[in-house]
Amino acid sequence: MTQHPNWPHLIPDAEQPWQTLDQIELSAPPRRLVRDTVRLHGGQQGEYVYRPRGPRAVFVLPITPEGEAVLIREYRYPLRAFVTEVVAGGVEEGEDLSAAAARELLEEAGGVAGEWLALPGFYPQPSISGVVFYPFLAFRVVVQAAHNEDSELIERLVLPLPEVYRRLEAGEIFDGPSSLVLFHARRELEARGLL
Repeated sequence: MTQHPNWPHLIPDAEQPWQTLDQIELSAPPRRLVRDTVRLHGGQQGEYVYRPRGPRAVFVLPITPEGEAVLIREYRYPLRAFVTEVVAGGVEEGEDLSAAAARELLEEAGGVAGEWLALPGFYPQPSISGVVFYPFLAFRVVVQAAHNEDSELIERLVLPLPEVYRRLEAGEIFDGPSSLVLFHARRELEARGLL
């Protein structure tokens, strides 16, 4: 696996127009939340509550040798609903992005990939979070038994790619990061004759 050319650019700017005056931790890791007192670019003072930069997550769109997509339906407690998504999960401290992607694919979908392609990374909620998402396309995925964590309630969906993109275009995929991964994957899938 290689990284996408945009990944090195997902870093803080060298110059910062706002100055941090004070920081209070409101919630500890793994879902760290802080409140900063800041001096804004115009000189006024304000407060900003957010998740600091540091956490990373991987997203994987698995494709089987038959050209089907492997999605998941996962219960999301804050929504009190099952949501159709691509495979995703957090990157552990010190873990390589490609290793995290392979681990999440095996855990959530029971998949092992024969080929990987990095897609453009992105900030999912830059107004309130410093989290960075790193997506991948996984090809020649063979599925076996999944190894879900005790807290995960996941159903595996194996669907023809045209059906996945019909759902995307119909607004039936409600997860924003999954929608963006599907958007970025489309060109490569079309180039390979899979769509």
